[in-house]
Amino acid sequence: MDEGHIVVDSIVPIRIADITHDLARESGFSSVKDLLQTAKHGSGEKVYLIRFHYLPPGCWDVPGPLVSAKAKKRPR
Repeated sequence: MDEGHIVVDSIVPIRIADITHDLARESGFSSVKDLLQTAKHGSGEKVYLIRFHYLPPGCWDVPGPLVSAKAKKRPR
């Protein structure tokens, strides 16, 4: 991917039992087994569904509504 940005839309804790064939396919895998072979790390006790999207270069140059007024002010 070029020099764009990945923007996280949501992070939701789920159970392994919540990983369906449809979710695996939506995530780009052919099966739940294939998804878990790639995504599972360590003991696998905590599972999160992370939804994100890609912004190409230049799309993040202007601060959006998530930048608070406090973050814009720099301490002197």
